[in-house]
Amino acid sequence: MLRKTVSVDFTSVAASVGVGGLAGFVIGYAIKKILKIVVVIVGLFLGALVWLANQGVITIHWDKIGSTSTSALVGLQNATIGAAAAPGAADHVMMALANIGIPLTGSFAAAFAFGFMKG
Repeated sequence: MLRKTVSVDFTSVAASVGVGGLAGFVIGYAIKKILKIVVVIVGLFLGALVWLANQGVITIHWDKIGSTSTSALVGLQNATIGAAAAPGAADHVMMALANIGIPLTGSFAAAFAFGFMKG
């Protein structure tokens, strides 16, 4: 029985995992912090609008706001679906995984989730 030996360079794998993990954690943490700030600002803005409407200073047409936000969300959904269903997208993803390396992308994804949870 012949066995074929495979040589693996563990230093490059470790470097890919380390860089991907560190970058993923930092980006996930930062995105969570930025989202918290944006949510607070939007909440304060909407709260101020409701208060001004209750004081009679402004009039808010909630039906127009609802229809505008619905159309914006539908447009965003269509853009996302259109980007995912682009012809040849799977080939580009596979090429990126092959070039970047599965250890890098895997450690990035795991660390991104961890950083987002801790943020």
